[in-house]
Amino acid sequence: MDKTSRRFGSFEVLLLKDGVFEAFSEVLTHTAGAEARHAALAAWGKPSFGIDVNCFALRGPDGLMLVDAGTGTAWGEAYGHARTALVAAGLSAGEVGRVLITHLHGDHALGLFDGEEPHFPQAEIWVPATDLAFFTDQAARATLPKARQGGFDIAERLQRLYGERVRLIGPGEILPGIELQALPGHTHGHSGYLIHGAQESLMLWGDALHLPELQAADPEIGLEYDLDGAMAARTRRSVLAQAAREGWVVSGGHIRGFYRVRALADGFEVVAA
Repeated sequence: MDKTSRRFGSFEVLLLKDGVFEAFSEVLTHTAGAEARHAALAAWGKPSFGIDVNCFALRGPDGLMLVDAGTGTAWGEAYGHARTALVAAGLSAGEVGRVLITHLHGDHALGLFDGEEPHFPQAEIWVPATDLAFFTDQAARATLPKARQGGFDIAERLQRLYGERVRLIGPGEILPGIELQALPGHTHGHSGYLIHGAQESLMLWGDALHLPELQAADPEIGLEYDLDGAMAARTRRSVLAQAAREGWVVSGGHIRGFYRVRALADGFEVVAA
């Protein structure tokens, strides 16, 4: 297996890179306020950054499933490469029996669609119930600026195109060897998937961290894409501590490969696994 593919328990896990998201560093936030934010920006020292956009293919006892689906064709030619990577691995959309969604943001869920058709003709779409509840709440939609409302459109489209193949899930074991862990803050129902193995386990933590080295060192640093920055920071600190304590391998929507977490006196560090 190459560096993008590893086995955990009953599953071979293949990282599928969908593209690279570019943003200005001004989107960084800090729970301690403006002064701490400015200090973090100064220490970061970069006007912009690029982060990988990933999803994952899991081959196991009952066939092929995905964790998240990338962007598909929705964000232009710079994205959508997860589909090509899937085919290059000898797999196809028609083989996917299940897609586990971490949260309903575009870079994780727009790949479910081909225009007004489902991209995965045989798949059930498993969605954290709390996330779908939020993104189908029109009162909640009205509290957010238009630029932050994409998840509501995705939720509507998901239910319309996949219908009864949408399944709501919550914390705990959802399949033999796979556990959903609630990781709220980035979105209210944001979740990670823990793949249990006898020798080592893998936490796919979605968007708990976008910039792993920076945010591991100071978990209070977030991005303005977090719906609840304070909660996201508490979740980030908690999942980093648990990963370090349990010895998990970690990856996620914006992690370049597979890592482990080490606890330090005043934060954490991530190191290549």
